Amino acid sequence: MDNIRVTTDDAVQRQQAIAANQQRQAEIKRDMDAMAQLTAQLKEYLAKTGQGVVSADVIKKVAQIEKLAHSVKGKMRQTY
Repeated sequence: MDNIRVTTDDAVQRQQAIAANQQRQAEIKRDMDAMAQLTAQLKEYLAKTGQGVVSADVIKKVAQIEKLAHSVKGKMRQTY
């Protein structure tokens, strides 16, 4: 997180870009933590139930994981 690449020479724009990058990195970390928690819950559920019918709650968790993954991917592509 210390090696933030900023592509401007203006001091104000540089500070804004650094702040935006730090905010983006905090959001990525938050989303990754949420994905890790959901993945652990899903893994635990699947270990308990084995094969068979998957509940609607599990499908919702998978959808949340997918949404978070897309969010992280998009945020990682952003540059300031």
